[in-house]
Amino acid sequence: MIAVSYMNDQKCGNPKRGRFLALCESLRPDLLRYVYWLSRDRDLAEDVVHETLLRAWKAHHSLLDEAAAKIRVFAIARREYARFLQRKRLVMVNADELIAQEEPMPAAVKDQDLAAIREALFKVPEKYREPLVMQVLMGFSTSEIAAALEVSRAAVLVRLFRGRQQLRAFCGEDIDSDPSASADHRSDSA
Repeated sequence: MIAVSYMNDQKCGNPKRGRFLALCESLRPDLLRYVYWLSRDRDLAEDVVHETLLRAWKAHHSLLDEAAAKIRVFAIARREYARFLQRKRLVMVNADELIAQEEPMPAAVKDQDLAAIREALFKVPEKYREPLVMQVLMGFSTSEIAAALEVSRAAVLVRLFRGRQQLRAFCGEDIDSDPSASADHRSDSA
């Protein structure tokens, strides 16, 4: 449908809309993956991505530079997700009960390792998990993460470090013997 709209826009002389639709089409899978990692709810992720793209269309004049547009659209998605959390009071559930209710993964060791890492990742506080997900899954640079989270690059580096340390600890690694772990005892201002 987007491709048909794009072709119609090109014929009707609306190249801005066509470029915007092409941008949305290219960013949508990454946006969906990012918001899903934030929310852990596919339906909610779809809704947030839809609202994000609507807001992005309203600000399409500021999305002329495609490199900067990606960062801007991800920042919009993050704010949309925060708006959702403010509007809706979520039901609190015990994470341990949810994990216990999950069906076991296939017997393959690789799948079990992946499940263990995913479980450990969800234990990392969101403040540290979000930059990790953006860097590892989305391929964002620290500068792009800083722009999307609206924090300094130094804060992103600290959050990435602390997030990795916590992930390692939740995965069962001994991080006390790691000389770089002493940096984790600094103030929690990031």
